[in-house]
Amino acid sequence: MKSAQKRAAIALVGVLSVAGTLTACGSSEEPAAEPTGPVTIEVSIDAGLEQEAIDAFDERIAQFEEANPDIQVETKEFTWSGTTFAAELAGGTLPDVFPIPFTDGRALIERGQIADVSELVAELPYADQFNPIIAEAGQDADGGMWAIPIAAYNQGLHYNRALFEEAGLDPDNPPATWDEVREAAKAIADKTGQAGYAHMTQSNTGGWILTTETYALGGRIVEGEGEEVTATVDNDATVQALEMLQEMRWEDDSMGASFLYDWGTINQDFAAGKIGMYISGGANYPNLFTQNQMNPDEYGVTVLPLEGDDAGTLGGGTLAAVSSAASAAEQAAAVKWIDFYYISKLTDQEAATADAEVLAETDQPVGAPALPIFDRETYEEQQAWIKDLVNVPLENFAPMTEQMFDQPVIPEPAVATQDVYAALDPVVQAVLTDENADIDALLADAQTQVQGLLDRS
Repeated sequence: MKSAQKRAAIALVGVLSVAGTLTACGSSEEPAAEPTGPVTIEVSIDAGLEQEAIDAFDERIAQFEEANPDIQVETKEFTWSGTTFAAELAGGTLPDVFPIPFTDGRALIERGQIADVSELVAELPYADQFNPIIAEAGQDADGGMWAIPIAAYNQGLHYNRALFEEAGLDPDNPPATWDEVREAAKAIADKTGQAGYAHMTQSNTGGWILTTETYALGGRIVEGEGEEVTATVDNDATVQALEMLQEMRWEDDSMGASFLYDWGTINQDFAAGKIGMYISGGANYPNLFTQNQMNPDEYGVTVLPLEGDDAGTLGGGTLAAVSSAASAAEQAAAVKWIDFYYISKLTDQEAATADAEVLAETDQPVGAPALPIFDRETYEEQQAWIKDLVNVPLENFAPMTEQMFDQPVIPEPAVATQDVYAALDPVVQAVLTDENADIDALLADAQTQVQGLLDRS
């Protein structure tokens, strides 16, 4: 295995980077097959990990290699970006196994830019047990699973319990309506001097969170399926979301002074105690803890307030994909690794316990709740297997876990997803940086841009 100094990383939740037009590259034409001799595969590892987390990853690799003596696992530097993926594929610099966001699965499959491992996946004992909505992200038009769901999320409202207490708010009873979010944000800003509510605005994340807020208020950014997809950006719910941001920014002065956040930088400031509340994937705690040293006692998360007849929470996740440049033997070994490292801990008690023990021994989060990729029963069974090893403050997650299964989960826009988000970034930026921003004009322009993107797709 490569040394820790040579390891690199990938951190991926929902949308993390600009996804541009992908250039087609042919997939491997070799049929997938079981490894018949020694084979080496390269796999990705999360970015910015402390040494304890790297040690935990190394231990899991050692366990895998012991169980599969003909497979050697090495790590490979890789950070997902739709704008560079095709070049990395053509240049042969991709690892054999790497995560991709749900939003890019179908496009990569259609272009043959990841390996067709559907026959190998079909042989896995849980292949038909995935949540159907989640499974679609990694399937081709005929239902073959080319990429395996390894994590799912529904958006949540993350909040700093220490800032809540300092502002005289009850961290065990976080806001349950958008009016309460606004009131809490102002109290935090007035009494602590920190941003009460912060918003991502760039690298497609501004559009991602605005879409989330639109869903939570009963609106949609696009509607329809197949060739009948229509832009609906200019709707009452999106107007309401932007008006709320405008009022919080310019009337309440409760959003701080940073208006160019992306996923990474907003995580940093939140973990550092500079933000009272923000929206991101509900399963974001492990990233905050391992990459940003979040104090567990200060962390809180709850479901988003849902208001409106068709309100729901935006959901997404991560797929494990195999490089189309991998040989048949490497593809087979890669699926074995995905099964071992990502999935077995969700479906097998022995594997779940082994994984949790390694994490606990290296002081990594164990038991942080997340939206399950299988059904609720499977999820709760897995949580029961590891309950004695859980080292996260579950009570701080209670506002989320007690309600998340009752909220409708709405998939991200299925066509030109990242481009749609990119078109909405400037709208959010304008509202937060220009006191006289014309919301109607901004949305009218965005409506035209998004419809053009859909037509071209």
